[in-house]
Amino acid sequence: MGKAWTFGENMNTDEIIPGRFNITIDPLELAKNVFCEVKPEYSKNIKPGDIIVGGQNFGCGSSREHAPIAIKGSQTKCIIAPSFARIFFRNAINIGLPILECPEAVAGIREGDEVDVDLSSGQIRNLTSGATFQARPLPDFVLKIAEAGGIVNFLKEHDIQELMA
Repeated sequence: MGKAWTFGENMNTDEIIPGRFNITIDPLELAKNVFCEVKPEYSKNIKPGDIIVGGQNFGCGSSREHAPIAIKGSQTKCIIAPSFARIFFRNAINIGLPILECPEAVAGIREGDEVDVDLSSGQIRNLTSGATFQARPLPDFVLKIAEAGGIVNFLKEHDIQELMA
């Protein structure tokens, strides 16, 4: 359960973390400046488990992994949006940042609402309004990647031959 932080449509990777801060790949360092130009209070007030609720085409722009790494470093539980830029979607999965597509939840959640998300079932509950939404749940292998902290850690923990069988 966490607080909802809302963002508009076409949130691009430079708005998530401006290029001038991309001199590191350390998640905690990047998190200090995440959303610094569009929502400066975010990095100072985010709490572990809070949820990002974005608009259409969230994460558009460059293919740099810095944007999802910065969000993950802020200890956000997940991002909910109607749609994601494809490269952001893939980068988020690769680093173990859970993302859910659910236009109805985006329309039904406001800034500051208390939200609970069950990643395995895809159920999203707005505890402030009492509304419940159903996103397509993350596939088991994506949940395992997220639990491992990203695809690199996942592959370190599993025998690649076993996965290919």
